[in-house]
Amino acid sequence: MNAEFLAVLDYWEKEKGISKDVLLVAVQEALLSAAKKAVGPARELRVSIDSKSGDIKAWAKLIVAERVLSKHDQISVFDARRSKPDAKPGDELEIEVTPTGFGRIASQYAKQALMQQIRRAEKDQIFTQFKDRVGDIVSGTVRRFDRSDVLIDLGKFEAIMPNRERVPTEEYQIGERIRCLVKAIDVTNHGPEIILSRADPQFVIKLFQVEVSEISDGTIEIKGVAREPGFRTKLAVYSRDNKVDPVGACVGLRGQRVKNIVRELNNEKVDIIPWSSDPRMYVTNALSPAKLKTFQVDEARRHMLITCSPDQLSLAIGKRGQNTRLTERLTGWKLSIEAEATSLHGFEEKVQRAVQELAAVPGITQDQAILLVNVGFHSLEDLLQAEVNDLAAIPELDGNATAIVEAAQAEHKRRTIGIE
Repeated sequence: MNAEFLAVLDYWEKEKGISKDVLLVAVQEALLSAAKKAVGPARELRVSIDSKSGDIKAWAKLIVAERVLSKHDQISVFDARRSKPDAKPGDELEIEVTPTGFGRIASQYAKQALMQQIRRAEKDQIFTQFKDRVGDIVSGTVRRFDRSDVLIDLGKFEAIMPNRERVPTEEYQIGERIRCLVKAIDVTNHGPEIILSRADPQFVIKLFQVEVSEISDGTIEIKGVAREPGFRTKLAVYSRDNKVDPVGACVGLRGQRVKNIVRELNNEKVDIIPWSSDPRMYVTNALSPAKLKTFQVDEARRHMLITCSPDQLSLAIGKRGQNTRLTERLTGWKLSIEAEATSLHGFEEKVQRAVQELAAVPGITQDQAILLVNVGFHSLEDLLQAEVNDLAAIPELDGNATAIVEAAQAEHKRRTIGIE
């Protein structure tokens, strides 16, 4: 049993890197409660473990007395002189009180407590080894799931990627190897816990620092980052050297550097933007490729009113406002983007021309032409592509769908053969 016990300690020392001496101390504490049950309430009871043989012994400090009134606190002069020939009443001796078979009993009793001590030592080791690694990228294997949280094996330690730190578009498989950012070391009631993230913007920054040597050596500085994990990231970069193009360096030859990062991010879109101290230029770069026309800047409120042509408005705003939203986070400016006022007149003119073109077709009235343009038929060609059922679905045409289609076909034929 002792040899087996020592083998267990050797295993934990090699596997988890926990010192054997630390484990022995932990085991001694765990076995003390077992000794108290086996020996009884002996005075100043302690347990020792021989680090070479694994022998487990119990010791108690007893007072030498001519007459023993309490066997747990006292020892007779006769018995004391077996250990110390010159013992006399009143002396204090440490006597071995190991009961028969105590090693086996204590090992079984202490097993659970030993595991608790080992887990505590592991947690302490986590804090020691990872407290200075916050912000680093680590690689691990997905081991299991705790509801939506992902438990990741880092080798000697297990870390957790909470649901809030997951990328919503990513799915992980048990056994899959992934890279994550060490976001924090949380001290909980159960000890230190390694918190990993793939959704944090700092994960993208760290990937660029690893991939782009000009960033790691300080030539290029990352001025800001804004991210919607799994969808899009905007990264602002600045070069301290006028001869180095910050965007080109981050993109790399034939785009290889940024491709490696996008691949790691599972094809998340990454916009690399040149930083500028001029807020107008900075915002312009961030909203690119949309072309902006005018700026009204409120420095006090850090607000910009931007106008652009109507065909650039949706590009500047982005899908569901994403482009504007990320630009606001990146630059720190609140943005309001509007189409030019003159664009309204241009649109009305186009509508009017479309109505006039359809109303000029024999068989289509002015009111019908207005109705057709409003529902999306802006030219004779649009009508020729329509089915009767498409027009019949418009209640306001009052059953004239067939007549309108026939009128459009007749006009097309007339124009084709040149009949006036």
